[in-house]
Amino acid sequence: MTPFAALPFAPRPALDKTDAGAAPLGNLPDWDLNDLYTGEDAPELKRDLDWLDQACASFASDYEGKLDSLDAEGLLTCVLRDEKISQIAGRIMSYAGLRYYQQTTDAGRAKFLSDCQEKITNFTTPLVFFSLELNRIAEDKLQTLFAANTDLARYAPVFRRIRAMKPYQLSDEMEKFLHDMGVVGDAWERLFDETIAGLEFEVDGETLGIEATLNRMTEQDRSEREAGARALAEVFEKNIKTFARVHNTQAKEKEIIDRWRGMPTAQTARHLSNDVEPEVVEALRSAVVAAYPRLSHRYYELKRKWLGLDKLQIWDRNAPLPMEATRLVPWAEAEQTVMSAYTAFDPRMGEIAAPFFAKGWIDAGVKPGKAPGAFAHPTVTDVHPYILLNYLGKPRDVMTLAHELGHGVHQVLAAGQGEMLSQTPLTLAETASVFGEMLTFRKMLDGAKDQAERKVLLAGKVEDMINTVVRQIAFYDFECKLHAARRGGELTPDDINALWMSVQAESLGDAFEYMDGYETFWAYIPHFIHSPFYVYAYAFGDGLVNALYSVYAEGAPGFQDKYFDMLKAGGSKHHKELLAPFGLDASDPAFWNKGLDMISGFIDELEAMEA
Repeated sequence: MTPFAALPFAPRPALDKTDAGAAPLGNLPDWDLNDLYTGEDAPELKRDLDWLDQACASFASDYEGKLDSLDAEGLLTCVLRDEKISQIAGRIMSYAGLRYYQQTTDAGRAKFLSDCQEKITNFTTPLVFFSLELNRIAEDKLQTLFAANTDLARYAPVFRRIRAMKPYQLSDEMEKFLHDMGVVGDAWERLFDETIAGLEFEVDGETLGIEATLNRMTEQDRSEREAGARALAEVFEKNIKTFARVHNTQAKEKEIIDRWRGMPTAQTARHLSNDVEPEVVEALRSAVVAAYPRLSHRYYELKRKWLGLDKLQIWDRNAPLPMEATRLVPWAEAEQTVMSAYTAFDPRMGEIAAPFFAKGWIDAGVKPGKAPGAFAHPTVTDVHPYILLNYLGKPRDVMTLAHELGHGVHQVLAAGQGEMLSQTPLTLAETASVFGEMLTFRKMLDGAKDQAERKVLLAGKVEDMINTVVRQIAFYDFECKLHAARRGGELTPDDINALWMSVQAESLGDAFEYMDGYETFWAYIPHFIHSPFYVYAYAFGDGLVNALYSVYAEGAPGFQDKYFDMLKAGGSKHHKELLAPFGLDASDPAFWNKGLDMISGFIDELEAMEA
């Protein structure tokens, strides 16, 4: 129930992703942001800014110091007013943020985003009292208010999450100070985004941006993959002091805030915002790390043999298999593949997904200055989500489309909960996206013409799952080490490089050796800057979906209806409540091995093909 949080997009992990210029991909869609505002000077935007300024001031005047005296109807009115403020602020920031991510190197767009952030921060600072006073209401009184008004009781999950922060709450004055200081952290995030988007890489006589250069590491020609990797290492090294400064500053800022709040660990705030227990995350992490030998180590040893190499280099990690046909997937084919998989699962899913393609809700092309990677941003509940891709026509890009479209479907379904209850914790936000990938993969696997095609599809899926589970848990361990080390003092680039390499060798196994320069590849991962400790949510989502898909594959009655109900719930239920109808429980240690066993089973099938 904070008035407004940072732009809540969910970035897809950037797979090591050719120049789209010559690619016969067809007409790639662009965003139409007019459903938010028609321009920076739109009268509706000025109207909403003026309204927000007045609404925040009157909210503070009407309620500050008075929450404890409200009856159930009065508290409901207060909550609804706060929710409307969140909606208008979210609409403004969604527009400013999405325009910025289309072209992060445009100074005008960057200024517009910054100006909007500052205005909204200033407007909403008087609202900081809301959660502070809410946490001072006695629990028995709050329960009495819920019992008296069912409409108010709907918001009980939001109140519960706010009150989870009660032990870490500071004085009203300090909370307002930290709220105001948020724009400083935002500025460091923009520095990172603009630096990444502005990097240029010389590869075989071409000047490329980061997406096109990362994509070279998925080419069939090994020399092209190596050229891409070495170009990345060269440019990252030239900019490593800037990246180290951003990481040091962000980690130090977090350490200061955590220390003042009395947070027991650097990860505590993320676990609270994800509405997940630390022991559940630790069970996930421990299960994945223990599974490294039977997952990534075993698979990459297979891949080393397929490629005929003594050792894999980092540019071989996402290399196509030797028997894999090199082809680009036109946009129309990608759309048809994903849409047919979604519709085959349930026609309702296809109906929800269709407008994304028809109405300008997807921005797909690779463009100078555009943010790398991919994400789905829900905007606000009275508009619709927007999806950003950097589509280059690789099979993995089709899976990324399936992933982000899953987010979009989830966000559309959850919108009925309203602004406060629609936002899903990150751990559950990956459910529909990973499930969408699985539906698309299974559709493609069922259509495989022969064993060779089946092998390529299986290997690609295993690699995606390793990227989603193993790689992201290794990222999580890197962040844990980085934040712990930063608490002991400033970290040099070499210090951070060493932390990075310590988790890479453990997670990837003995099949690899590492070129000079790979130690800097932590520098381009946006999650570390935008959303510390976000990354375990990918592994959580993959494990959860693997378990869910097993229930679906077993023919559980009414699965589709239960699945839609889960997505519609948004953030209104805890993961235990959401999974109970499927007979699943994420707090059970065996739960995670169920998901990991699916990956291991795919590797078993690949090994059997070699016999």
